[in-house]
Amino acid sequence: MIDALLAELEQESHATRRVLERVPQAHLGWKPHAKSMSLGQLALHVATVPGNVAELASKDTIPEPPVFVQQEAATAAELVPALTASVAKARHHLGGFDDAAMGATWRLMSGGREVMAMPRVAFARAIMLNHWYHHRGQLMVYLRLLDVPVPSVYGPSADENPFAAMAGGAR
Repeated sequence: MIDALLAELEQESHATRRVLERVPQAHLGWKPHAKSMSLGQLALHVATVPGNVAELASKDTIPEPPVFVQQEAATAAELVPALTASVAKARHHLGGFDDAAMGATWRLMSGGREVMAMPRVAFARAIMLNHWYHHRGQLMVYLRLLDVPVPSVYGPSADENPFAAMAGGAR
């Protein structure tokens, strides 16, 4: 269970890195809508989700919901190192768990009452991985709206086709 989760984290970190490498310095403050995060906030969030969520998953019970203040990246150059550190932090927090520990119940409390309870592996999958993919997808839309070439993640994008070389250069 944990080996599969960590393998997925590693695999997806490579795709996430390719997306973060495309974030343009000149547009870090840009927002597609007044209610949206800025590009710099969203990109830094994408870079740091794995480590921050894995740290929460490493505890059996969180006594109060965490208060998140979404920081904005000061530079685009800090994004890939932030991702590298975050993935290492996730590996550190989750790597010591065996399948029994991953199946144990993880709880979030608020004011002394339980607001969320699920197997630790479900929390890691839903809040670390699925949440990460969701925001990475948002970030790719931001890039598209800024006319930045979008990298291939699971297959060809409109800008990049990793299979073209295999098909004799066809797009």
